Amino acid sequence: MSIKKRKIKREGARFRYSAWDGSQAGFEYDSFDLFKDLTDDLLYHGDLNAAMRRLMQQGFEDREGNRMQGLREMLDQLKERRQEMLDNFDLGGIYDEISNDLDDVVNEERESLEDYAGEAADSGDERRSEIAQEVAQNKNLQLDMMPPDLAGKVRDLQKYEFVSPEAREQFEELLDRLKKEIAQSQFDQMAGAMGDMQPEDLSRMKDMMAELNEMLEQRERGEDTDFDGFMERHGEFFPENPETLDELIEIMAERMAAMQAMMNSMTPEQRQQLQELSSALMDDMDLQWQSQQLSQNLQNAFPDMDWNRSYEFGGDEQMNMPEATDMMQQLGDLDDLQEMLRNATNPGALNEVDPDRVEQLLGSESAESIQRLSEMAKMLEASGHAENKEGRLELTPLALRAIGKNALGELFNKLMDNKVGSHRVNKIGIGHERAYETKPYEFGDNFNLNIEQTVRNAISRQGSGTPVKLTPDDFEVERTELTTRASTVLMLDLSMSMPMRDNFLPAKKVASALQSLITSKYPRDYLGLVGFAESAFEFKASQLPEVSWDYAQGTNMQHGFMIARRLLSKQSGSKQIIMITDGEPTAHIGPNGYPYFNYPPVQETVDATLKEVIRATREDIRINIFMLDPNSHLRSFVEKMTQMNGGRAFFTNPQNLGDYVLVDFLEHRRRLSASGGRF
Repeated sequence: MSIKKRKIKREGARFRYSAWDGSQAGFEYDSFDLFKDLTDDLLYHGDLNAAMRRLMQQGFEDREGNRMQGLREMLDQLKERRQEMLDNFDLGGIYDEISNDLDDVVNEERESLEDYAGEAADSGDERRSEIAQEVAQNKNLQLDMMPPDLAGKVRDLQKYEFVSPEAREQFEELLDRLKKEIAQSQFDQMAGAMGDMQPEDLSRMKDMMAELNEMLEQRERGEDTDFDGFMERHGEFFPENPETLDELIEIMAERMAAMQAMMNSMTPEQRQQLQELSSALMDDMDLQWQSQQLSQNLQNAFPDMDWNRSYEFGGDEQMNMPEATDMMQQLGDLDDLQEMLRNATNPGALNEVDPDRVEQLLGSESAESIQRLSEMAKMLEASGHAENKEGRLELTPLALRAIGKNALGELFNKLMDNKVGSHRVNKIGIGHERAYETKPYEFGDNFNLNIEQTVRNAISRQGSGTPVKLTPDDFEVERTELTTRASTVLMLDLSMSMPMRDNFLPAKKVASALQSLITSKYPRDYLGLVGFAESAFEFKASQLPEVSWDYAQGTNMQHGFMIARRLLSKQSGSKQIIMITDGEPTAHIGPNGYPYFNYPPVQETVDATLKEVIRATREDIRINIFMLDPNSHLRSFVEKMTQMNGGRAFFTNPQNLGDYVLVDFLEHRRRLSASGGRF
């Protein structure tokens, strides 16, 4: 079919596709929008290629809410379009129309015979009347004895001597039309769209097929072929302008497969009628042999092509031969496009799809969507979010930072500066970090004068003009923030219950947002990351997108606390553990060094976990726990931990987990700054 891109100018194409240069109006979507749409999937699965496949399937929207179709939506449209065509049309119409036209010719002849005999009888000439009656009887007998099949009727009428000039003219016009239709179907099968073909043009096509068969035989024998000379002589048959013999025979194989699909879709009786009708009208044996030979050669060259494709039509709308041929081409293109979209595992695969043909089949919206989807990988590579390594896209350091930034931005949309969670520090420090804010000077403040704001205050007070006179009321000084350091370990529950209860993505998003917040706003702070399930492990921020849940059973808080304590022992400043979990402790590391699991939790696991809590408390490490969908047993255990440690517990859900964690962290950081690091 013609879904793959070809070098061809198609008539009726109303759109031209080109690279986005910013001047076009319409869909506004860039690499940053694209990466934002990928963030949740990357946090959940950590696989950029899989995330892009899923985005291709579901589609996306731009900033203005304009919808870009996904492959799943296009596949549904293809299915509906295909079924609509099958439900509306009927291949039997090819023969019904011909049969009705032949019946009209025969009826016109019978009426003329009746008039002929009647006029002779009315003439009063007995001999003339007898001859006319005999002629009419013989002619009607010939018409009665015609075979029932269309090809037989056409052959007999070609030999029949008409009495009616009108009937003879009708039949000759019908023959001309049928020959043109069959000639056109032959051209459509062997060549591209070439306009209105005539029966005499078939001789040119026969020469083309003969040369092509010879080239294919030479190719099979390993001999050189004169492809360029062939295209010079017969290029008119191939508006796609193939550049190689392989490309040319693939084009022809696709066309012949479409015609074969029409034959396969007919009943045996319909198929036989078409073959016999073609033989009756086109009695060039050499042409038929060349066509059969070429069909066999192409099937041998493309054995995997679907030569057995067929369709079940169930509608009432009749089609003539050219309409049926075009219908098969469209159905074949629909099937081919469906197959290509189903197998598209990356945006680059869509570069092979011809957007002009997609527009003809599904409309301009789908064509533009295909174009946009095919550009996704290039957009990410151009923006520095991805790099191609041996055919696979991988996240860059810029992309890892963007994931955290996107997650943080989403969560902070809920938190305004005037709400709880603002990090503004009101206490003034001396000789510490600049806060890049100013305030009116008060007695006792360090005289870090902000010249720009001070002069602006004076001008606002006295108006424009020089000299500018300053008064103490105009003085504006720099705010400074006390230099403090906080060390945090985030413990992330990776047990199977997290994804089962839809808690995994919100928890991982919070981890990414917290990492981004600390890196960007508190670069002196430390953040360690620990995942725990049956056992626990440390991981780096760069590994966060790839971290996933553990299929082994168990929630080993004890091991997580052990690793968190070890990490914090190497850090300075205020120390805390933030644990996000949805389950009670069901595993611990036994004396043999291996994890032990039991549900419900045994006392041995509970005691081992609480021992780690006691050790953390002695090392002045606060444990703040964020519980997702807690049950009564988890509540009881967590309350006991907070009593022992002095930390806090938050009973939350996936929807507001981010609010709780970020607000609590910022409040902790604010109090730490306000206390000079002694909090």
